[in-house]
Amino acid sequence: MLYHYTDFAAFDGIIRCAELRLNNILNMNDAAEMRLFMNGICKAVIEKLNLDGETEKSKKTESFFENEMEEEFHYSAYAACFSKYRDDAAQWERYGHLGQGVCIAFQEDLMQKLVGGAVALQEVYYQEDMREHRLVDEFYQLIKKTRKFSEHLPEFQALMNDAWVQSAAFKHPSFASEREFRLVVSPFISNEFAVEPKYHVSPERIKKYYPLDLNRMCGKLNLHLSDLVGEIIIGPTSSQSLPILQDYLSDCGLNVLKDKISMSDCPLRKPTS
Repeated sequence: MLYHYTDFAAFDGIIRCAELRLNNILNMNDAAEMRLFMNGICKAVIEKLNLDGETEKSKKTESFFENEMEEEFHYSAYAACFSKYRDDAAQWERYGHLGQGVCIAFQEDLMQKLVGGAVALQEVYYQEDMREHRLVDEFYQLIKKTRKFSEHLPEFQALMNDAWVQSAAFKHPSFASEREFRLVVSPFISNEFAVEPKYHVSPERIKKYYPLDLNRMCGKLNLHLSDLVGEIIIGPTSSQSLPILQDYLSDCGLNVLKDKISMSDCPLRKPTS
C-alpha cells in the first residue's frame, strides 16, 4: 500500500470528485527540493573538471548551473505524495492535519498500472552526494569533448532538462524516515501531459496545481475508484464520526469502501487549545 495522509477537505476532492491534485514540489516542506539534486550534480561535475585542470570549463559550468537555478519555478515538478508507512505518527503530524485528518491507502500495483507517459510513480531517494549518478559522467563527457563549450548547445540543454526531471526524486537525508513515493509530472518538458492547471484560492494565497482525473485513469483499465483504495484510516485526534463517514461513502457511490474504514491506533496527543 501507499499511504496518503491529508485533511478531510482534500479527502473529499479525492473520494467524491475523484480528483488527485499534483502540487508544486517547491512549495513542499523540504526547502531544498530539486535544488539539492541540482547542486549535487553541479558540484560533482565541477570536481571532475577541476581534477583534469579544466578550470575555464569548470567556471562556465558553475555559472550555467547558477543561471538555471534562478529559473527553478519554470522547471517545477508537481506531485502527490505518499508514504510506505501505515498509521505513522510523524506522517499524521506533518501531513494529516496534526492527526485530525485522514489517511487513504492506495494499491501500489494498481497505481503503477495507472500511470504512464508524462506521469510517473517514483520512489524518493535521500542523498546529497550525487557523484555516482549517471548524469555526472554524461555532463562531464559532453563538456570535455566540446571544444568551445557553451550552455546553448542542444545536447547540454537536453541533459539539463533531464536533470530537472530527475531532481524531483531526491530529498535531503533528514527526511529519509518518510519513505516517500511520489506521483509526479514535470509539465515543462512534456507534450504528452494534456492536463490544464488549476488554481486554489485561499485567504492567504493562490496555489497552482494539476488535477488528475482518477475516474478516467481507472476507466482505462476497467477499474473503479473503489478498486484503487485499500483502506481509509481516521486520524488519531480526529472528531470524525464513523457512521457519518460511512453514509458519505454510500452517497458518493462507494458503498464498498464502508467496510474498509478503521480508526487510527496511533497514540498521538491531541493538540491543546
